[in-house]
Amino acid sequence: MKVIIAPDSFKDSLSAEGVAHAIAAGLAQVWPDAQVTQCPMADGGEGTVDSVLAACNGQLRHHTVRGPLGAPVQAHWGWLADSHTAIIEMAEASGLQLVPPGQRDACKTTTYGTGELIRAALDQGAQRIILAIGGSATNDGGAGAMQALGVQLFDAENRSLAPGGLALAGLARIELEQLDPRLAQVRFEIAADVNNPLCGPHGASAIFGPQKGASPEQVQQLDAALGHFADHCAKVLPKDVRDEPGSGAAGGLGFAAKAFLGAQFRAGVEVVAELVGLEQAVRGADLVITGEGRFDAQTLRGKTPFGVARIAQQHGVPVIVIAGTLGEGYEQMYAHGVDAAFALPSGPTSLEQACSEAPRLLQARAADIARLWRVATRAR
Repeated sequence: MKVIIAPDSFKDSLSAEGVAHAIAAGLAQVWPDAQVTQCPMADGGEGTVDSVLAACNGQLRHHTVRGPLGAPVQAHWGWLADSHTAIIEMAEASGLQLVPPGQRDACKTTTYGTGELIRAALDQGAQRIILAIGGSATNDGGAGAMQALGVQLFDAENRSLAPGGLALAGLARIELEQLDPRLAQVRFEIAADVNNPLCGPHGASAIFGPQKGASPEQVQQLDAALGHFADHCAKVLPKDVRDEPGSGAAGGLGFAAKAFLGAQFRAGVEVVAELVGLEQAVRGADLVITGEGRFDAQTLRGKTPFGVARIAQQHGVPVIVIAGTLGEGYEQMYAHGVDAAFALPSGPTSLEQACSEAPRLLQARAADIARLWRVATRAR
């Protein structure tokens, strides 16, 4: 019996690696001789670096950078020495979790620290940089990150532009002379699970601004400011990418990465699957088990179980999902390679209890699945 375990993290509970370990322990209770391969996964959001490093024996690097509101934060990023590849989670430097709820201000938060992490990767000799851009606290169109890399933004009085998305409304001039020349030698990839454009009713400000602290009025102001930024970028760059899918990711960091760095946009789960060698592992497997904290219709938007199921389906391998909860519309995934789905709790339980008991519950569900599989096999 060959089983591949490829889950995402369970937010506020277990890392993807912890989830995989717990599932493996449950399977071992019933299948002690099974060949089990653990491939912790992620979709470009929180946990991407940890998942890749766990599978690839990479190195964790630490760097002090400017946080979303300007205060120093300690951020980590991943380094794969053999391929000179850096994996950067922008949330480590510019993430929503770094800003207390009462201080969230989408008008002022900056991606400057993310640019500092990119610069650290350049100093390391990176030839490929993967930007995982989920979980941002920012709405500055990636302007802060570009400033950290040498792009100069000036207002009408020739002053350097203040940080934050709202300040972009006062942008009068962009200069690229100080842009770090090493960037031209690096291949950039954006790993994300959203495909929004930069501006408009489906853009960065309208869709994600409110959760970052923007009022309805501020959403309109930020959307206009990002449009103004894009107008000026179009004057100095060869291509206007504001309407391309993914340009609105991470408050517009996707736009800046595409426009200034020539980054290629890819679904985050595809990037992680490639790095951890998921497709090679799935070949010849009897079963794939994946999972996430909440499994519902939103999973179809490119989250980890969706990406894992697509790969397994290509090789004719059945897929079972173990989730913290099964939400509305999860059944839609049955048309996309998922064969069965199970929730962790066996009865009524609070969220706090489910999180604290996640390892035990995962083991129990995995053991139940193995027992059911064994019975089904005998019945053939």
